[in-house]
Amino acid sequence: MKAEGWLFAVMTTFFAVTGLIYGFWAREPAGKAILAVAFLMSGLVALFWFVQYQRSGGGRAQDRKDAEIAETAGPLGFFPARSGYPVLAAAGLAVFAIGLVFARWLIVCGAVVLALAVFGFIFQYRDHGDGGA
Repeated sequence: MKAEGWLFAVMTTFFAVTGLIYGFWAREPAGKAILAVAFLMSGLVALFWFVQYQRSGGGRAQDRKDAEIAETAGPLGFFPARSGYPVLAAAGLAVFAIGLVFARWLIVCGAVVLALAVFGFIFQYRDHGDGGA
């Protein structure tokens, strides 16, 4: 988790420097917005990995140089078999995008379908039997 955090921290720094240089010379707002969003998103992911590293009390065995291969043996966690929610989310996003072009009522319909899909993603496997973790 620590290595992933540093990887995204370097990406965040790259996007910050590139965005500042580009923002100084460029006259169009689209590139500035894209670089700002890339900076914020990579910073968010870096923050997530660093928080996970701190929360786990020093990270995984892969983060230590003196770790043995046997320390990583055993079950890794819960992995869901399949889900219909990605298709529902794609349909909701498609209807939302079509609504941006053609009709406002389609935006509302797409947003509702997309919200249901995200809600389903979040709560689909909340009781998968891992002891409440």
